[in-house]
Amino acid sequence: MTRTKRMFILDSSVLMHDPAALFRFQEHDVYLPMAVLEELDNSKKGLSEVARNARQVSRFLDELISHHGDKKIESGIALDSISYNGNNTQKPKTGGKLFFQIHEHENPLPITLPGIKGDNSILTATVALQKKFPKREATLVTKDINLRIKARALNIRAEDYFNDQVLDDVNLLPTGISELPAEFWDSHGKQMESWQEEGRTFYSITGPLAETWLPGECLHLDDDSQFQAIVRKRDEENAIIELATNYTNPKNSVWGVGARNLGQNFALNFLMDPEIDFVTLMGNAGTGKTLLTLAAGLAQTLDMNRYREIVMTRVTVPVGEDIGFLPGTEEEKMTPWMGALMDNLEVLTGSEHRGNWEREATNDLLRSKIKIRSVNFMRGRTFVNRYIIIDEAQNLTAKQMKTLITRAGPGTKVVCLGNVAQIDTPYLTETTSGLTYVVDRFKRWEYSGHVTLQRGERSQLADYASEVL
Repeated sequence: MTRTKRMFILDSSVLMHDPAALFRFQEHDVYLPMAVLEELDNSKKGLSEVARNARQVSRFLDELISHHGDKKIESGIALDSISYNGNNTQKPKTGGKLFFQIHEHENPLPITLPGIKGDNSILTATVALQKKFPKREATLVTKDINLRIKARALNIRAEDYFNDQVLDDVNLLPTGISELPAEFWDSHGKQMESWQEEGRTFYSITGPLAETWLPGECLHLDDDSQFQAIVRKRDEENAIIELATNYTNPKNSVWGVGARNLGQNFALNFLMDPEIDFVTLMGNAGTGKTLLTLAAGLAQTLDMNRYREIVMTRVTVPVGEDIGFLPGTEEEKMTPWMGALMDNLEVLTGSEHRGNWEREATNDLLRSKIKIRSVNFMRGRTFVNRYIIIDEAQNLTAKQMKTLITRAGPGTKVVCLGNVAQIDTPYLTETTSGLTYVVDRFKRWEYSGHVTLQRGERSQLADYASEVL
């Protein structure tokens, strides 16, 4: 039984979020109202991600029309006439056609309907197509929540754009930490092998649980043994796990900072491991993401000389009203956005207890080793032997995250920090955030590690506020 071809009317918010949305509807047809083309034209100027995406959509449309030749556009343009691979290795299977609005539709909407003229014209086009093709199921696709509400109020079929959604529910994202059952050693210890390499203890585990573990997964036993280990490799029959370093012990403190809970201990194990190239730390405010990351970076940059310098960046999305242009160089413009960096540096260096001369000398040393960079100027760069910190990564799109991570050269470690419950970027959600995207895509790579920090350690006030507010 063949499926009936559907007709999808795309809003400009979808195309400016994902320029390749044109090619994401398989064998179904895509319709672009004239108001959408006008909005794309109005948004194409500038250096923002939205402007870049609007220009990319225009290039796709131009290429599609060029391949269509002298044929009538009314008959539709085959969407598979040009190749687009995107992040996939194979070209998406698209058997549908692209249609443009070339005639003005009669206005069946209520005359008194309030709202933006462009939105109303898109709704008008959707209603007209639903009447023209009653068996085709014409559906409006938009990321504009208000437009979807207005459409449903008028009994117009409308959907969100889900193709860029990483997971159906953010709760399905792995936390990175798994508690082992109390009888673990009884059921998995019979064929266990253990050995040591360069002071590190490894175990080869065989059993039903070992088959479910992912590389980089953190394991622990909640008993007197306080057993903590990290999965290093896994094949079809067994898994190799390594005993985790105990950073709660003051002797193993990192730049004067020790782990205060289980999650922080596993986080420091990943941050201090030179074989782990990519680390993601998620958690609410006050869980210690930035403090632990900076402490590990300073220890490996200044004490161990493992990295040449620390590079810190974040997307500049304001929480409230924008304060306007900021004076100075790139680093000076980024300084107001790096309050978390400055606050944690004061804690790590103990500068509040030092004299003016000693404080200035420490700040000069740190300034020479910590560089603050803007996301806007990262494209085309290559960082060699750097410790890169991407703060507030939940505000980045999947495309932006790919651009940043692929800047890493030999000997570079990338650490992404964020809280998906605090997203400020328009049209991004917990399930479409770039942070969610990379956590899901890297979960099977043995040179990466992920920990979701659950317990706050900032203060009892901050912990209580996180729970009740």
